[in-house]
Amino acid sequence: MSRTRRGPAAISEPSEHGLLEVVPDADRPGGWTLRVDGTPQSHVDLDDPATIHFEYMRRLASVVDAAAPPGVPLRVLHLGGGALTLPRYVAVTRRGSAQQVVELDPAVVALVRRVLPTPRGADIRVRVGDARAAVESSGPARYDLVVTDVYGGSRVPAPFTSVEFAGQTARVLRPGGRYVANLADGAPLNFARGQVATLRAVFADVCLLAEPGVLRGRRYGNVVLVASSAPLPVAELASAAARDAFPARLLHGEELDRFTGGARPVSDAEAVASPPPPAGMFPG
Repeated sequence: MSRTRRGPAAISEPSEHGLLEVVPDADRPGGWTLRVDGTPQSHVDLDDPATIHFEYMRRLASVVDAAAPPGVPLRVLHLGGGALTLPRYVAVTRRGSAQQVVELDPAVVALVRRVLPTPRGADIRVRVGDARAAVESSGPARYDLVVTDVYGGSRVPAPFTSVEFAGQTARVLRPGGRYVANLADGAPLNFARGQVATLRAVFADVCLLAEPGVLRGRRYGNVVLVASSAPLPVAELASAAARDAFPARLLHGEELDRFTGGARPVSDAEAVASPPPPAGMFPG
Protein backbone atom coordinates (compact mmCIF):
# COMPACT_ATOMS: atom_id res chain seq x y z
CA MET A 1 0.00 0.00 0.00
CA SER A 2 1.40 3.38 -0.98
CA ARG A 3 1.61 6.11 1.60
CA THR A 4 0.34 9.62 1.08
CA ARG A 5 3.16 12.10 1.57
CA ARG A 6 2.30 14.71 4.14
CA GLY A 7 3.37 18.30 3.82
CA PRO A 8 4.39 20.60 6.66
CA ALA A 9 1.89 21.15 9.44
CA ALA A 10 0.23 24.43 10.33
CA ILE A 11 1.55 26.25 13.38
CA SER A 12 -0.70 28.10 15.84
CA GLU A 13 0.47 30.33 18.67
CA PRO A 14 -1.29 32.81 20.95
CA SER A 15 -0.47 36.50 20.94
CA GLU A 16 -1.77 39.46 22.90
CA HIS A 17 -3.23 40.68 19.59
CA GLY A 18 -4.96 37.41 18.65
CA LEU A 19 -4.34 33.85 17.55
CA LEU A 20 -1.43 33.58 15.10
CA GLU A 21 -1.43 30.84 12.49
CA VAL A 22 1.16 29.99 9.86
CA VAL A 23 -0.56 27.72 7.34
CA PRO A 24 1.16 25.82 4.50
CA ASP A 25 -0.06 26.43 0.96
CA ALA A 26 -1.34 23.19 -0.55
CA ASP A 27 -0.59 24.46 -4.07
CA ARG A 28 2.94 25.80 -3.48
CA PRO A 29 5.58 23.73 -1.64
CA GLY A 30 7.28 26.87 -0.30
CA GLY A 31 4.11 28.86 0.27
CA TRP A 32 2.80 29.91 3.69
CA THR A 33 -0.03 32.16 4.86
CA LEU A 34 0.08 34.14 8.09
CA ARG A 35 -3.36 34.55 9.71
CA VAL A 36 -4.33 36.62 12.73
CA ASP A 37 -7.62 35.58 14.32
CA GLY A 38 -8.55 33.89 11.05
CA THR A 39 -7.86 36.94 8.85
CA PRO A 40 -5.16 36.31 6.20
CA GLN A 41 -2.44 38.91 6.76
CA SER A 42 0.43 37.76 4.52
CA HIS A 43 1.41 35.08 2.04
CA VAL A 44 5.04 34.26 1.25
CA ASP A 45 6.77 31.84 -1.11
CA LEU A 46 10.07 30.89 0.50
CA ASP A 47 11.25 29.22 -2.73
CA ASP A 48 10.50 32.28 -4.87
CA PRO A 49 10.04 35.52 -2.89
CA ALA A 50 9.49 37.45 -6.13
CA THR A 51 6.22 35.55 -6.66
CA ILE A 52 3.41 37.30 -4.81
CA HIS A 53 0.09 35.58 -4.11
CA PHE A 54 -2.19 38.35 -2.78
CA GLU A 55 -3.29 40.79 -5.48
CA TYR A 56 -3.13 43.87 -3.25
CA MET A 57 0.49 43.03 -2.48
CA ARG A 58 1.21 42.89 -6.21
CA ARG A 59 -0.07 46.49 -6.39
CA LEU A 60 2.47 47.43 -3.71
CA ALA A 61 5.17 45.54 -5.61
CA SER A 62 4.34 47.50 -8.76
CA VAL A 63 5.12 50.70 -6.82
CA VAL A 64 8.49 49.20 -5.89
CA ASP A 65 9.11 48.31 -9.55
CA ALA A 66 8.35 51.88 -10.65
CA ALA A 67 10.34 53.58 -7.89
CA ALA A 68 13.69 53.43 -9.75
CA PRO A 69 15.29 51.70 -12.73
CA PRO A 70 15.33 47.88 -12.45
CA GLY A 71 17.77 46.54 -9.90
CA VAL A 72 18.65 49.89 -8.34
CA PRO A 73 18.71 49.52 -4.51
CA LEU A 74 16.21 51.44 -2.43
CA ARG A 75 16.02 52.57 1.15
CA VAL A 76 12.58 51.46 2.36
CA LEU A 77 10.59 51.85 5.57
CA HIS A 78 7.83 49.27 6.04
CA LEU A 79 5.17 50.08 8.63
CA GLY A 80 3.60 46.75 9.53
CA GLY A 81 5.62 43.60 9.08
CA GLY A 82 3.45 40.51 8.93
CA ALA A 83 5.37 37.74 7.17
CA LEU A 84 7.64 40.30 5.42
CA THR A 85 6.26 39.63 1.94
CA LEU A 86 7.19 42.98 0.41
CA PRO A 87 10.60 43.26 2.13
CA ARG A 88 11.46 39.84 0.68
CA TYR A 89 10.37 41.01 -2.77
CA VAL A 90 12.52 44.14 -2.54
CA ALA A 91 15.49 42.11 -1.30
CA VAL A 92 15.50 39.76 -4.31
CA THR A 93 14.51 42.25 -7.03
CA ARG A 94 16.68 45.14 -5.78
CA ARG A 95 19.69 43.54 -4.14
CA GLY A 96 21.58 45.84 -1.81
CA SER A 97 18.44 47.64 -0.62
CA ALA A 98 18.40 48.72 3.01
CA GLN A 99 15.06 48.04 4.66
CA GLN A 100 13.61 48.84 8.07
CA VAL A 101 10.44 47.08 9.20
CA VAL A 102 8.36 48.15 12.21
CA GLU A 103 5.96 45.54 13.62
CA LEU A 104 3.91 46.02 16.77
CA ASP A 105 3.46 42.37 17.78
CA PRO A 106 6.64 40.71 19.12
CA ALA A 107 4.98 37.30 18.78
CA VAL A 108 4.57 37.82 15.03
CA VAL A 109 8.22 38.81 14.71
CA ALA A 110 9.40 35.77 16.69
CA LEU A 111 7.17 33.34 14.76
CA VAL A 112 8.18 34.67 11.34
CA ARG A 113 11.88 34.64 12.24
CA ARG A 114 11.66 31.02 13.40
CA VAL A 115 9.45 29.54 10.69
CA LEU A 116 9.82 31.80 7.63
CA PRO A 117 13.49 32.79 7.18
CA THR A 118 14.30 35.78 4.96
CA PRO A 119 16.44 35.47 1.79
CA ARG A 120 20.15 35.03 2.39
CA GLY A 121 22.03 38.31 2.37
CA ALA A 122 18.89 40.45 2.67
CA ASP A 123 19.37 43.67 4.65
CA ILE A 124 16.00 43.57 6.42
CA ARG A 125 16.01 44.96 9.94
CA VAL A 126 12.89 44.30 12.00
CA ARG A 127 12.04 46.49 14.97
CA VAL A 128 9.26 45.77 17.45
CA GLY A 129 7.33 48.92 18.26
CA ASP A 130 4.64 51.39 17.32
CA ALA A 131 4.90 52.26 13.63
CA ARG A 132 3.68 55.84 13.95
CA ALA A 133 6.12 56.54 16.78
CA ALA A 134 8.90 55.11 14.62
CA VAL A 135 8.06 57.55 11.81
CA GLU A 136 7.84 60.51 14.16
CA SER A 137 11.24 59.71 15.70
CA SER A 138 12.95 59.18 12.35
CA GLY A 139 15.27 61.74 10.83
CA PRO A 140 14.15 63.71 7.75
CA ALA A 141 14.69 62.63 4.14
CA ARG A 142 15.88 59.11 4.98
CA TYR A 143 13.80 56.89 2.68
CA ASP A 144 13.01 56.43 -0.99
CA LEU A 145 9.80 54.61 -0.16
CA VAL A 146 7.52 54.37 2.88
CA VAL A 147 4.94 51.58 2.89
CA THR A 148 2.03 51.53 5.34
CA ASP A 149 0.34 48.15 5.66
CA VAL A 150 -0.76 48.36 9.29
CA TYR A 151 -3.78 46.45 10.50
CA GLY A 152 -5.28 45.80 13.90
CA GLY A 153 -6.96 42.51 13.03
CA SER A 154 -8.80 43.42 9.82
CA ARG A 155 -8.91 47.22 10.24
CA VAL A 156 -6.47 50.07 9.63
CA PRO A 157 -5.98 51.80 13.01
CA ALA A 158 -7.05 55.44 13.28
CA PRO A 159 -3.56 56.89 14.02
CA PHE A 160 -2.46 55.92 10.48
CA THR A 161 -5.27 57.74 8.70
CA SER A 162 -4.68 61.43 9.51
CA VAL A 163 -3.12 64.47 7.88
CA GLU A 164 -0.67 64.68 10.77
CA PHE A 165 0.54 61.14 10.10
CA ALA A 166 0.75 61.75 6.34
CA GLY A 167 2.84 64.84 7.04
CA GLN A 168 5.28 62.78 9.05
CA THR A 169 5.67 60.25 6.23
CA ALA A 170 6.33 63.09 3.78
CA ARG A 171 8.98 64.45 6.14
CA VAL A 172 10.99 61.20 6.20
CA LEU A 173 10.92 60.75 2.41
CA ARG A 174 13.77 61.89 0.23
CA PRO A 175 12.90 64.45 -2.50
CA GLY A 176 10.74 62.65 -5.03
CA GLY A 177 10.29 59.66 -2.73
CA ARG A 178 6.99 57.81 -2.66
CA TYR A 179 4.47 56.88 -0.03
CA VAL A 180 2.16 53.90 -0.54
CA ALA A 181 -0.66 52.77 1.76
CA ASN A 182 -2.81 49.66 1.69
CA LEU A 183 -6.29 50.08 3.14
CA ALA A 184 -9.59 48.25 2.86
CA ASP A 185 -13.11 49.58 2.37
CA GLY A 186 -16.54 48.77 1.02
CA ALA A 187 -19.59 50.67 -0.19
CA PRO A 188 -20.05 53.63 -0.03
CA LEU A 189 -16.21 53.95 0.13
CA ASN A 190 -16.32 56.97 2.43
CA PHE A 191 -13.18 55.86 4.24
CA ALA A 192 -11.19 55.57 1.00
CA ARG A 193 -12.45 58.95 -0.23
CA GLY A 194 -11.37 60.58 3.01
CA GLN A 195 -7.95 58.99 2.76
CA VAL A 196 -7.46 60.35 -0.77
CA ALA A 197 -8.39 63.83 0.46
CA THR A 198 -5.99 63.42 3.38
CA LEU A 199 -3.01 62.51 1.20
CA ARG A 200 -3.84 65.25 -1.29
CA ALA A 201 -3.62 67.77 1.54
CA VAL A 202 0.04 66.78 2.04
CA PHE A 203 1.41 65.45 -1.27
CA ALA A 204 1.53 67.10 -4.70
CA ASP A 205 0.48 63.97 -6.61
CA VAL A 206 -1.77 61.07 -5.57
CA CYS A 207 -3.25 58.07 -7.38
CA LEU A 208 -5.44 55.13 -6.39
CA LEU A 209 -5.37 51.46 -7.42
CA ALA A 210 -8.29 49.08 -6.85
CA GLU A 211 -10.28 46.39 -8.60
CA PRO A 212 -13.33 47.67 -10.51
CA GLY A 213 -15.75 45.74 -8.28
CA VAL A 214 -14.41 47.51 -5.22
CA LEU A 215 -14.59 50.93 -6.90
CA ARG A 216 -18.21 50.31 -7.90
CA GLY A 217 -19.07 49.40 -4.31
CA ARG A 218 -20.01 45.85 -5.24
CA ARG A 219 -17.68 44.30 -2.70
CA TYR A 220 -15.34 45.03 0.17
CA GLY A 221 -11.67 44.96 -0.80
CA ASN A 222 -8.24 46.56 -0.85
CA VAL A 223 -7.52 50.07 -2.05
CA VAL A 224 -3.89 51.10 -2.58
CA LEU A 225 -2.97 54.78 -2.50
CA VAL A 226 0.31 56.15 -3.87
CA ALA A 227 1.56 59.68 -3.18
CA SER A 228 4.64 61.81 -3.80
CA SER A 229 5.90 65.37 -3.85
CA ALA A 230 6.88 64.73 -7.49
CA PRO A 231 4.82 63.48 -10.45
CA LEU A 232 3.96 59.79 -10.19
CA PRO A 233 4.61 57.25 -13.00
CA VAL A 234 0.89 56.74 -13.50
CA ALA A 235 1.19 55.15 -16.96
CA GLU A 236 3.59 52.50 -15.65
CA LEU A 237 1.45 51.78 -12.59
CA ALA A 238 -1.74 51.62 -14.67
CA SER A 239 -0.14 49.21 -17.14
CA ALA A 240 1.02 46.88 -14.35
CA ALA A 241 -2.45 46.93 -12.77
CA ALA A 242 -4.15 46.16 -16.09
CA ARG A 243 -1.84 43.17 -16.74
CA ASP A 244 -2.52 41.53 -13.40
CA ALA A 245 -4.48 38.28 -13.14
CA PHE A 246 -7.05 40.32 -11.18
CA PRO A 247 -6.88 43.63 -13.08
CA ALA A 248 -7.18 46.89 -11.20
CA ARG A 249 -8.03 50.41 -12.30
CA LEU A 250 -5.88 53.43 -11.62
CA LEU A 251 -7.61 56.71 -10.75
CA HIS A 252 -5.66 59.95 -11.13
CA GLY A 253 -6.34 63.57 -11.91
CA GLU A 254 -9.96 64.32 -12.85
CA GLU A 255 -11.06 60.71 -12.31
CA LEU A 256 -9.70 60.87 -8.79
CA ASP A 257 -11.39 64.26 -8.31
CA ARG A 258 -14.74 62.66 -9.15
CA PHE A 259 -14.08 59.71 -6.88
CA THR A 260 -13.11 61.90 -3.93
CA GLY A 261 -16.11 64.19 -4.34
CA GLY A 262 -16.55 66.47 -1.35
CA ALA A 263 -14.50 64.36 1.08
CA ARG A 264 -12.36 66.37 3.48
CA PRO A 265 -8.92 65.63 4.90
CA VAL A 266 -8.98 63.74 8.21
CA SER A 267 -7.23 65.13 11.29
CA ASP A 268 -6.03 63.23 14.35
CA ALA A 269 -8.97 64.60 16.31
CA GLU A 270 -11.54 62.99 14.01
CA ALA A 271 -9.65 59.94 12.69
CA VAL A 272 -11.34 56.56 12.92
CA ALA A 273 -10.30 53.03 12.00
CA SER A 274 -11.25 51.64 8.61
CA PRO A 275 -14.60 49.83 8.45
CA PRO A 276 -14.64 46.12 9.35
CA PRO A 277 -15.07 43.51 6.63
CA PRO A 278 -18.47 41.88 6.16
CA ALA A 279 -19.23 39.06 8.58
CA GLY A 280 -18.00 35.71 7.32
CA MET A 281 -15.58 37.17 4.78
CA PHE A 282 -12.65 35.26 6.29
CA PRO A 283 -13.94 31.83 7.37
CA GLY A 284 -11.65 29.95 9.69
